Order: sequence, then structure tokens, then C-alpha cells
Amino acid sequence: MVSEDYYELLGIARDADAATIKSAYRKLAMQCHPDRHGGCTDQETKFKALSEAYDCLKDPQKRAAYDRFGHAAFQNGAAGGPFGGGQGFEGFSDIFSSIFGEFMDPRAQQASAARGSDLRYDLELSLEEAFAGVEKTIAIQALAACETCNASGSRGQSAARTCATCGGAGKVRAKQGFFVVERGCPTCMGSGQTVADPCGACDGEGRALKNRKLNVNIPAGVDDGTRIRVAGEGETGVRGATPGDLYLFVHMKRHALFQREGATLIAEAPISFTIAALGGTIAIPAIDGEMIDIKIPAGIQSGETLRHRGGGMSVLNARGRGDLMTRILVETPTRLSKEQKAILEQFRGTETGDECPASKGFFSRIRDKLGT
Repeated sequence: MVSEDYYELLGIARDADAATIKSAYRKLAMQCHPDRHGGCTDQETKFKALSEAYDCLKDPQKRAAYDRFGHAAFQNGAAGGPFGGGQGFEGFSDIFSSIFGEFMDPRAQQASAARGSDLRYDLELSLEEAFAGVEKTIAIQALAACETCNASGSRGQSAARTCATCGGAGKVRAKQGFFVVERGCPTCMGSGQTVADPCGACDGEGRALKNRKLNVNIPAGVDDGTRIRVAGEGETGVRGATPGDLYLFVHMKRHALFQREGATLIAEAPISFTIAALGGTIAIPAIDGEMIDIKIPAGIQSGETLRHRGGGMSVLNARGRGDLMTRILVETPTRLSKEQKAILEQFRGTETGDECPASKGFFSRIRDKLGT
């Protein structure tokens, strides 16, 4: 292990972000790579030191340990270090415990190891339900408290006892080379305790598979992919341990009229070419059932959109609504009476080309291009 400060070695500030660290390492490593210096031992030593510094600082947990304890964080059995003597890599998890508290403490993790699993439920909603918010009744099948043993896991009155495999920690450790791997205890399933006379209905777990119904409230404004957490409604933990959570994933049904982009609703409205030419008003039903009058300006083109503010979706966890965008589609008539055809022929006879400037300009450019 090098004695030089890792930050100084890489030439970076102590608050440098991950991208800066990576860039500095690549630049210096390329400069002193042994292959570029004919196997020079000094350059090789420096290259290894740079690699050691980068390996530490690129890992958020190792970097946090280094920032707090310096090189002592990685010295196995160093006297006076944060681990004390002779603890090696097992002590390395203790330093994380001192930094991150219960999150990295195996003993504190006993409760989380026995905690029930989280559940996922895919919930399909209509656009109207997402707009207004709705209460839904859902049916789930999950592990729940065993009614036979009242979640104790024991057939009789015998109390639970400390698990002999993990000593009550709920986790077991196994060494793999230089590393120590932790996993949930297979004997007590992470609870840290076992029962002498397990319940026959739940095999000592204190929980059994059951069907149940649950009422859930869906807030207004949810969108496709929204995740809603319902705390404590997941699977029951082992022998009364903390239950997991239920996560609802929202999926939106396709709507017959509206397309949705966030809080904005988009509706396509076909109009006659006379309304497009002369202007007028059309009525669009909003998502809340009210009719909205959309004013069509004379000369509007197919594909143009008109905005009606506040006519869109509810905004999740906020007040107000999005906008309604009406995309205009000008429809060319296909069924004309003789009288209508005669009127259009009359109109065609009066055309000068100025009525449709885009069309006139397009064909003018073609003629200029062809020289005709």
C-alpha cells in the first residue's frame, strides 16, 4: 500500500466527482504505463500506486472509509487502526458499520433479514380514473400471519430459542478468498430464533399463504409507470417480524379520444374544409365530461394544434391541470351532391392561386427549377 495521499496522487480535489476521478486516473495512467517506458520499475511502481488510488476512490463505500480513516481503513490488523488488531477483512465491514450505522451492521440487519418480502401488483386504470383519483379493491395472494399458531411458529406454548447456526444474528458468514460474504441464515430464515415444536400449518415460520382483498387509494394525476408504495401491506415477516410493502405499478388503458403526454391531453378533431377556410367553433368533450368550445381560426391548416389551457389531466401531488391540445385534421369531402359540385366548380373558376400561398409557392419553385 502506498503512503501518499490518494487525492494528491491523482492531482484532484477531495470533493471531486466520479467523472473527474476517472479522467484524472486515465490521463496519469497513460503517461506512466510501463509499456511506454520500456519496463521502467519507477514508472511501474507509480502506475500501481495510481491504480490503487483509483480503485479506492471510484468505490463510494471505500472512498467514504478512506475519507474518514485514511490508509488505516485498509491496513489489516494495524495497531491503533479502526479495526484493532488481527481482524483483517472482517473488520472492513465494521468500518462501514461505523460510517453507515445500522445499514451496514449485521446485527442491526437481523430484523430486516426476517422482514417479509415486498410485493408487486400491476394495476390497470382508465384515463378518467387517473384524472379523478379512485379507490380500488385488489385481490392478492401472499404470506400472512398463521392463524393456527397466531404467528408464533410454535405448535405448543414453547418459546422460541436462539438459533444455533447463526447465534441469533440472523446471518451467516463464509470466506471466499480474501472476502467475507454474508447471507441470511438458512436455519432460522434470518429471524435469529428457532422453535422446538414447529406449527404443522406453517412449518414453524408463523406465516402461511392466503388470499386477501385490499382497498387502495389511487391519487389523481398518476401516469403510466407510476409506482405507489403501500407500507406494511406486503408479505408478513417470519414469526411476526416486520411485514414488507406493497408496490402498485400503474398501467394506463388506451383511450378512445385522448392521447396523453404527462399532464397534457391531445385530441384529434376532423373538421370540414369549409370550417377550415371560413373559421368556426367545434365542441370537444373534456376528460371531466364537460364540453369545451374550440374556436377555429379561418385558414387553419391540417395538422395545426390549438391549445385550451386547464383542459388536460390533473397534476400528481399538485394543484391545477394540464392543457388540452386539439390537433386539427382537415377532411376533404368525398360525397358531394350535384349542387355542391357545381358550387365548387364555380369557386375553382375564380381561383387566382393567392388563396393557397403555400401551394402556389411550391409549384412556382418547381417551374423555376425546370426552367419552364
